[in-house]
Amino acid sequence: MRVIELSNHPGDMLTDVTLRRQATQRRAQARYEDALIQHQARVQTIRVKRDRARANRRWWTWLRLAFAVRAEQRRAPGTPVPAADDTDTEEKIRAGIAGEQLVAAELGRALADDWTLLRGYRNRRGEIDHLLLGPGGLFAIEVKNINATVSVDGDRWRADKYDNYGNLVEQRLIADRRGRSPSEQLNDSAAELERFLHERGQRVTVERVVVLTHRRSRLGPSRHPTVHVGTSTDYVLSLARGSGGQLSPRQRAELERLIRRDHDFYDRRRR
Repeated sequence: MRVIELSNHPGDMLTDVTLRRQATQRRAQARYEDALIQHQARVQTIRVKRDRARANRRWWTWLRLAFAVRAEQRRAPGTPVPAADDTDTEEKIRAGIAGEQLVAAELGRALADDWTLLRGYRNRRGEIDHLLLGPGGLFAIEVKNINATVSVDGDRWRADKYDNYGNLVEQRLIADRRGRSPSEQLNDSAAELERFLHERGQRVTVERVVVLTHRRSRLGPSRHPTVHVGTSTDYVLSLARGSGGQLSPRQRAELERLIRRDHDFYDRRRR
């Protein structure tokens, strides 16, 4: 299988989050160092007054200032701690990247060179992790690393987490920052790609697949799903090999050219 990397959106996100965390930590460290210098100056000022009071035998003043030194020393600024939220975000992005790499690697081992994997496609409606193009058709693949049992009701996705005894401990909707479920994310971008290809004479159907890659991902009840949903790369392979579509080498070459052209246009606009 050929692999073409159109963009590395998760990698860019990870770099951005890491740089923001490091900048935040540098600012916190700078504030701490400034506060420490001011604190040390206050302690030293009180010490000088205390020592002057002792030299002048002003014992009540000396005693009061001795206690003041100790009190000021206890008010030393605390050292900054790493931002836990940003670290969690980085871990989630890394897990997502690992999931995408796993799917790409497993597809590469299973498919011959007449298949092409285009990674990181982008258009005006969003991003698609992988586009798999081959004799069996064109497949848009969204990879999700969700540690939960995922239930699907149309475009409404829910994650249920259970403890070791099978008790439900957490339940939440699965959605991106814009409130879109994984199927809505994928359908938006895939429908836009399909429209683009149709307008240029390529009447191909873009099959949409969401793959749950976390080792503890489970697929719960599924009603009226708007995309294919599976928990392994084998599921994608079964769709690709069992598809009734048949694209010729010439069609695949033209589809690849159009996909790259469309991606480059929106990638340049974004940058």
